[in-house]
Amino acid sequence: MDRTFELALTFAVSAAIGLLVGTERERKSTAKAGLRTFALIAILGTACALLARALGSPWIVAVGLAAVGLTLTGAHLVDARAAATDAGTTTVVAALMVFVLGAMNFHGERTLVVALGIGMTALLYFKTELEGAATRLTPTDIRSMLQFGAVSAVILPLLPDRSYGPYGVLNPFHIWVMVVLISGVSLAGYVAWRLTLERKGLLLTGLLGGVISSTATTFAYARHAREAFHTPPATMVVILLANAAMLVRVLLLTLAVAPTLAPKVAIALAPALLLAGPALWWNFRRAGGETASGTDRMQNPTQFGTALLFAAFYALILLAAAWLSDVVGSGGLFALSFISGLTDVDAITLSSSRLALQGSIEMTAAATAITLAVTSNVLFKTAVAVMVGGPALGRIAVPSFALPLAGLLGGLVALHALA
Repeated sequence: MDRTFELALTFAVSAAIGLLVGTERERKSTAKAGLRTFALIAILGTACALLARALGSPWIVAVGLAAVGLTLTGAHLVDARAAATDAGTTTVVAALMVFVLGAMNFHGERTLVVALGIGMTALLYFKTELEGAATRLTPTDIRSMLQFGAVSAVILPLLPDRSYGPYGVLNPFHIWVMVVLISGVSLAGYVAWRLTLERKGLLLTGLLGGVISSTATTFAYARHAREAFHTPPATMVVILLANAAMLVRVLLLTLAVAPTLAPKVAIALAPALLLAGPALWWNFRRAGGETASGTDRMQNPTQFGTALLFAAFYALILLAAAWLSDVVGSGGLFALSFISGLTDVDAITLSSSRLALQGSIEMTAAATAITLAVTSNVLFKTAVAVMVGGPALGRIAVPSFALPLAGLLGGLVALHALA
């Protein structure tokens, strides 16, 4: 009885996956397979897998797969009118995939089958949106993705996973993992920025700018304010959001590298995020619905030169932090964090997290170092807004940044009070 019930459930899940994909294909008038056909194909895949196991002949699955492909291809070719307008390749491949999912389901991969079935249906359904996204990507954008693939899938596996140098902190594999992590986050923000280029508002522009580079976003919009391309309140909305996104990014990077350190970093950064809200709300109200059209083009974040420079800078910060912690103590680490944070927060965030994970520095000291780097970075952005943006932007930039800076100070006090 249990065996019968399990088989019935397996066939039911296969049929449901076929019905799901078939429902999407039913909407396409030229498709030669719809709701019922896809359900039957999924069931056929499960039945072929069952027979293959029972008879000890895996060729049954291969023959069934070939039969599905040939049947649908033939059905499409005999309809000259349909063949002239649609090659039918997508429907044939989807049918073959549904057959394979039915076979996989029989072999106990039910969760994976359901996930793949839903993902495949979404891929088919959002055809128009995906094609539109592809047309908005430039050759430079495609090269960015290919370069990230090379950085992550080609270079990373070739690097040795062992420690070198003083204090044993220079591990080529781990250093490049950090490069991949930073490049991946920045690339995701860059692609999202490109895909929403024509319809970004101030809020989305600020958030995506912070994911890609809050420093570049601050410089770009400070210039816009000086050139009167955007009003100072609209400029501050973008800059404040970019820096708020930077705070979230720092927290997520810490969580990815050293999860046990993340709660302490959250204690230090949360007040700054909360206090950025009133300044953001005040500037957004004064912006009066202004849009962010015509923004500067962001730089490709996955260039090999950029990756190598970050790897070198990260390794240098990692080595300097370990040496200063050993020779000078936490004070030396804090000074390094404040200075390096003026231009880059990622390197000190990753190095402090890595050293804390290895036990080379205490968790509270690591969280303090990260917070000091963020504080110096926000101070640097304030100076950029004043000096690049001109007096009009400077008059609202200083009080707008004062609240998150006060939050960082309060966060440091809370961090050490709870330590």
